[in-house]
Amino acid sequence: MKDVFRKTSAEVLSALDVTETGLTTDDVQKRREQYGYNELDEIKRKTAVQVFFEQLKDFLVIILLAAALISAFLGEIENTIVIMIVVILNAILGTVQHVKAEQSLNSLKALSSPSAKVLRNGTKEEVPSREIVVGDILYLDPGDLVSADGRLLENYSLQINESSLTGESLSSLKDIEPINEDDVSIGDKKNMVFSGSFVTYGRGVVVVTNTGMKTEIGKIANLLESAIEKKTPLQASLDKFGKYLALIIIVIAVLIFTVDLVRGNDVVDSFMFAVALAVAAIPEALSSIVTIVLAFGTQKMAKENAIVRKLHAVESLGGISVICSDKTGTLTQNKMTVQHIYVDQKVVEHDQLDLDKDLENRILLMSLLCNDSETVDNKAIGDPTELALVNFAEAYNIDELVIRDKYPRVEELPFSSDRKLMTTVNTYEGKNYMVTKGALDVLLDRLAKIETSEGVLAFTDSTKQQIEQVNKDFSMNGLRVLGFAYKEIAEGQAIDFEDENDLTFIGLISMMDPPRDESAHAVAACIDAGIKPVMITGDHKITASAIAKKIGILKHESEAVEGFDIEKWSDEELQEKVADISVYARVSPEHKIRIVRAWQEKGNVVAMTGDGVNDGPALKQADVGVAMGITGTEVAKEASAIVLTDDNFSTIVKAISNGRSIYANIQNSIKFLLAGNTGGVVAVLYASILAMPVPFAAVHLLFINLLTDSLPAIAVGLEPHNKDIMKEKPRDNDTPLLNKRFAVQVLSEGLVIAIATLVSYHIGLSTGDNMIAATMAFATLCLARLFHGFNARSSQSLFRIGLFTNKYLWFAVILGVALLHIVLLTPALQGIFKVAPLNAAQFGTIYMMALMPLVVIQLYKVLFVKKV
Repeated sequence: MKDVFRKTSAEVLSALDVTETGLTTDDVQKRREQYGYNELDEIKRKTAVQVFFEQLKDFLVIILLAAALISAFLGEIENTIVIMIVVILNAILGTVQHVKAEQSLNSLKALSSPSAKVLRNGTKEEVPSREIVVGDILYLDPGDLVSADGRLLENYSLQINESSLTGESLSSLKDIEPINEDDVSIGDKKNMVFSGSFVTYGRGVVVVTNTGMKTEIGKIANLLESAIEKKTPLQASLDKFGKYLALIIIVIAVLIFTVDLVRGNDVVDSFMFAVALAVAAIPEALSSIVTIVLAFGTQKMAKENAIVRKLHAVESLGGISVICSDKTGTLTQNKMTVQHIYVDQKVVEHDQLDLDKDLENRILLMSLLCNDSETVDNKAIGDPTELALVNFAEAYNIDELVIRDKYPRVEELPFSSDRKLMTTVNTYEGKNYMVTKGALDVLLDRLAKIETSEGVLAFTDSTKQQIEQVNKDFSMNGLRVLGFAYKEIAEGQAIDFEDENDLTFIGLISMMDPPRDESAHAVAACIDAGIKPVMITGDHKITASAIAKKIGILKHESEAVEGFDIEKWSDEELQEKVADISVYARVSPEHKIRIVRAWQEKGNVVAMTGDGVNDGPALKQADVGVAMGITGTEVAKEASAIVLTDDNFSTIVKAISNGRSIYANIQNSIKFLLAGNTGGVVAVLYASILAMPVPFAAVHLLFINLLTDSLPAIAVGLEPHNKDIMKEKPRDNDTPLLNKRFAVQVLSEGLVIAIATLVSYHIGLSTGDNMIAATMAFATLCLARLFHGFNARSSQSLFRIGLFTNKYLWFAVILGVALLHIVLLTPALQGIFKVAPLNAAQFGTIYMMALMPLVVIQLYKVLFVKKV
């Protein structure tokens, strides 16, 4: 039904053709055929096999498959097997991640209650929630999960926690009256209840208006399906990089093959060498290195309370320029807490209450007596506002159950949304006192006196103005305020609503869902790192703005807007305004996705944090969805890329730091691989163009490729994190991995390696033995590439980062040097690898030339690279 909240209860019942006795069995059957079961639709998904083969469409993977085919053609079966294992493992990892991410809808279904109480055939009965149909009359009691969307028919002080749908921490007070307004958000539909929420107080009777996919949760399920998961920046960069690399390798291979033919070499031999060179130029370890470095990064992040669900999201963290954060439970504690007490005409801080003073002691006692909440065995039961008062008393070692036993409740007038008051009658020191709490605007008109340390005084206009000013100051700071008053009544006197007059005012208690202690520091760290934090919440604008100001997100009131404002803007208008807005209040799930997309359209990498059902679509749409592990719903966790096990906003800052370092390490690994390969290619080109003997045998190129590509590159990727990395600005999302600066570094470093290799080669040729020359070139290139790992660790010199801080690289270099010498010094292997025995002087030349690139590049960094 459309705009059901605008209709009266009678109009809704009439429109749905429902009587006071509920639906009949036949009615239920007909409506189930019309509307279906009360469950989320199963959407046909790709099979695991389909997902697996989709992983092989990546352009870089296609290059690796081509490399495997070439290796097989050359008879290098071992190389082919290694490449195929890498490709298959990566495809399996991607498939597993995809399947896990698609569990969101199952989690949404799990939110529905397993059973519900309905009126059918004039009898109240309990049925499975999936069997509820439109028109069913549903009974709600404290603790019940709401099984479907419905219009309230009867209201007995009903309060429902809708935080998982709206993001609002306070329970929603329900009302049966029609709402004659347009553009009403979920949180403001006080006469409606929604599937997935739960009852915290009171009772209610509703008629079901929507089930299954038509409910608000169902709409969110559709949003999860329509939200597009973007490729991470590194994935996009590697796609572009792979195409460039393939083109360059093909051109070089064709060039070498052509030159050899022109020189009159054998066609088959020329072709085999060109293919071998192409295999050597392809960094087939690249994909596995990226995966391994990311995997190590996720292990480190897990130790720091950030569990990564989607492997490639790690590097996206490093490019984050905007964090769209939910307020409740993310930036705040998700727990209402007393802040200030106004008593005896002065404001007292929550931790400064003096219980030796009669008035300060009695307002605390009254807050427990006029209160239905309690904590038993560390389990909180009741309304969050009342629980805040219970927790406040516990801070002063006062047990609410002991107090209530000492001053027993005789009678009560339950809270109602109409009166906005609650009253209890308790026996206190042999007399009966009526204690009333509620909204101050209602309570003020019922006051006749005020109690101060000077005695009970008349309640004057001046006194009223003073209290109103205090209340205004509290409200402007986003505080929820409760007023407390009392009067003595005769023993045995029955009370009614008329007795809630001529009261004696004792004070006010203000409370809020406070920011986490770490939030302000984390927000400041984000701003220092060039990251804009944005608050997106379903809470009220005043409350959201107050929290945002406290933690440094909001500077000016003009930076805060409501969902109602967003509704007026087109996507283009939102994109224009989004950079100037820091707080969004009273938003819906659709608004959250629009905000995330607006930032993304402006070229930003966006992180979205959240914990509720309502956060699911935006978590999936964002470049990095970050869910809360403790307070978060399963929907939020399944839709996210990262889950924080401590629900701590500051953990996101650590994760971003890790992400930046991991991306830098991956980039350094790729640079290491390409520079080494460039050195080999340049040496071959040099010899071919000058019609000199080939400096390497095909087996040399494959050995160098396998020995120097894997372990050293992985070791470079495991470089300890740079402590200064959060002083840098976020990485530009549009900057490709193979940019001009990156290419210049690769070519210049590769050229230095090639020069060192060719110097050794020429010295070898001076002996008149081409095999000795080839052996010296082979050994120099192999060692130079190993030693180049120290250059690739950082843009800073070894004097700044430390020579021995990367133990993994030392292990890789020592192992590589050892394996090379086994080949060079073992007679049985010399024939297999086509190397000649060398004398001590020749070994000295090899080491001197191999160390030359390390010395030259380090000297350049010391003299010309600016310190961070």
